[in-house]
Amino acid sequence: MRIVRGLESYPPEAPATAVALGVFDGVHLGHRAILATAVARARVSELQALACTFDPHPAEVLQPGHAPAPISTLDERLALIAQTGVDATVVLAFTSDLAAVEPEAFVKDVLLERLRARDVVVGFNHTFGRGARGSARLLQALSQRMGFRCHVVPPLMIDGVAVSSSEIRAALNAGQVERANRYLGRPYAVGGEVVQGAGRGRTLGFPTANLRPDRPLLVPAGVYACHAQVDGESHPAVVNVGVRPTFDEERLVIEAHLLDFSGALYGHAIRLAFVCRLRDERKFPGLEALREQIGLDIAAARRRL
Repeated sequence: MRIVRGLESYPPEAPATAVALGVFDGVHLGHRAILATAVARARVSELQALACTFDPHPAEVLQPGHAPAPISTLDERLALIAQTGVDATVVLAFTSDLAAVEPEAFVKDVLLERLRARDVVVGFNHTFGRGARGSARLLQALSQRMGFRCHVVPPLMIDGVAVSSSEIRAALNAGQVERANRYLGRPYAVGGEVVQGAGRGRTLGFPTANLRPDRPLLVPAGVYACHAQVDGESHPAVVNVGVRPTFDEERLVIEAHLLDFSGALYGHAIRLAFVCRLRDERKFPGLEALREQIGLDIAAARRRL
């Protein structure tokens, strides 16, 4: 998949397109339905399948300080979009100037003239343009006036819930990892660098890798069963997210104990894919009680993984 950053880099001689429009944070199953529709329309009409997304998240510009924490980084988002069969993705820098563009002007100047859209695909709740006045309904009306085809993808329902990035964040914030994963169509994951820790895990007989995450973590404190990806290999892992109350600490840390693994991890990049939540974080009366509980956590993780 070709990645184009900014309209100024988009080639004027590019072929006509079927455009999937959206932020696509998380590229969840609902987003995949939108992208798949654009790919299908492109193949039927011999067009280029194009995703048009934004960075940063529009809320970071429109509501600074109140923007939702990202489910995925931009690089992850682009890699996930590529898996859908899209031919190219245009990343538009979301600025206050872009936010001020009237919806009609955005459709005419950006989608039709610059991106040469013949089909435009959006989710049922997509908004765009000044004051978020652009909507799926407006896009349908504009398509009749401006001569393009508009496709509005209805909500994807799972367990009676319309899949959305907001629902995924809510599930993760509540520790409901398995529910969030059903909406995502894959495990929620976070990456980062392994940094030096206090070394207590090794003293207890369970060495841990301390992760400096590449984005805010969306799950609450607790113990989780995960798959840890290191140097292209996946390892089952027990991950503690919390402040280590047994040691009277206050700083939030992410510690991963990789099962059946030996070797130094400091300075390595690691990616944790969260499978399920095993228990709350709690304070233990002493090291022996903590060691016994870690053994139980490992047994539980092996059963789940």
